[in-house]
Amino acid sequence: MAAMPDAFLECHNLVKRYGETTVVNDLSFAIHPGECLGVIGPNGAGKTTSLRMCLGLSVPDGGHVEAFGLRMPQDAHAIKAQLGVVTQFDSLDPDFSCAENLLVFGRYFGMKSADIRARIPGLLEFASLSHKADAKPGQLSGGMRRRLSLARALVNDPRLLLLDEPTTGLDPQARHLMWERLQQLLQQGKSILLTTHFMDEAERLCDRLLVIDHGRKIAEGTPRELIAQHLEPDVVEVYGGDTQALSTGPLRALASRVEVSGETVFFYTQDAAPILQALAHDHGVRSLHRPANLEDLFLKLTGRQIREEA
Repeated sequence: MAAMPDAFLECHNLVKRYGETTVVNDLSFAIHPGECLGVIGPNGAGKTTSLRMCLGLSVPDGGHVEAFGLRMPQDAHAIKAQLGVVTQFDSLDPDFSCAENLLVFGRYFGMKSADIRARIPGLLEFASLSHKADAKPGQLSGGMRRRLSLARALVNDPRLLLLDEPTTGLDPQARHLMWERLQQLLQQGKSILLTTHFMDEAERLCDRLLVIDHGRKIAEGTPRELIAQHLEPDVVEVYGGDTQALSTGPLRALASRVEVSGETVFFYTQDAAPILQALAHDHGVRSLHRPANLEDLFLKLTGRQIREEA
């Protein structure tokens, strides 16, 4: 088996505390060239704090970050010259047009105006914004602003992109277009570190996933590996009946594991046929049979309790 190429980014035993609260606790991971690594976890799990330490915006209380053979934050300037960043919330300048946002941002990297101007048409085309070159961010839809943020992150031709929930707030059409653009970047050999709350996004884009909760890594692997390792292959969702009776009645013995959420009972099983056969004669409930997915994994590892934003 061929050895993995040297990692673009390595985080070693990161610790971050705010007062008495440990937000990131002994977290280690790496991302390699051409790879998309997804970081998933509930609200308050430490995802954004970890990203901030990778960017040198927050200094670890323990551990360290290495990127491209350099150390953060000592070599922050040299590291950031090779990074592209899309933050969770738009930071576009509302007074500048799309093209001017790209031009001004490129100057932060010490790029010559002529070199930036030469890149702008291609970046706007990549973002499907060529027709909006002179429009200001306030005149754009949410999906357009996110694509402009992505184009801006590419102005310095980075080797590694750090994306913090890049499709939050987008409608399905805008989200799918953003996924298409990210796939193009991966095909070009870029690496991506992605945080997301969308499990279909994680499964579609990510080569590997890092699941964190309470600041700790609780699982790591490819989406398919993690599903096979932690879950039964079949799921039967039953709803419209007495959840207490369903979850503790005869069907319980036919499943490996049973969970209740609201009015839905989830039967996790190695073979759904006996459960479906039993349900066929119960016309008072509705059911859905499907394979286990990343959302099931997420809920099993982190729980079904609502986590409020900190």
